[in-house]
Amino acid sequence: MNLAPNLGFLLHDVARLLRKRFEQRAKHMGLTRSQWQTIAYLSRNEGIHQSGLAELLEIEPITLMRVLDKLVERGFIERKRHETDRRIALLYTTESARALLSDMRAIGDVTRGEALDGIPDDDREKLVAILDLMKSNLLQACRAPADKETHHG
Repeated sequence: MNLAPNLGFLLHDVARLLRKRFEQRAKHMGLTRSQWQTIAYLSRNEGIHQSGLAELLEIEPITLMRVLDKLVERGFIERKRHETDRRIALLYTTESARALLSDMRAIGDVTRGEALDGIPDDDREKLVAILDLMKSNLLQACRAPADKETHHG
């Protein structure tokens, strides 16, 4: 079986459908995907500055600024001035956001359950291990410049 031509499309489709299903379930929360993704990443990186969070989210800082402004306005995120550099604002989730996160995790659990339905536990563990190795391989590969010629193998 030749995986090469379809693997990237399949991974992309699975990721897109996971996001779509999550969004369907989370719609009642009134947040956009970029808003809940920002809250989720920030919750794992409390006290980070805006450019660091933008880098983690792989978006432009100006794009993140608009998302953060909305989240601050809604009381989900707060900005606190850096102690020594007043130009830098450090970002923190609020109690409201943390309460929302547990709902988001529950929705994520149900969504993952739907995606993994019918897949035995051993295969689930193998799938995660394989995807983790692929991610690691690609992170390592991205640190080196790409060859101009395409290699098949």
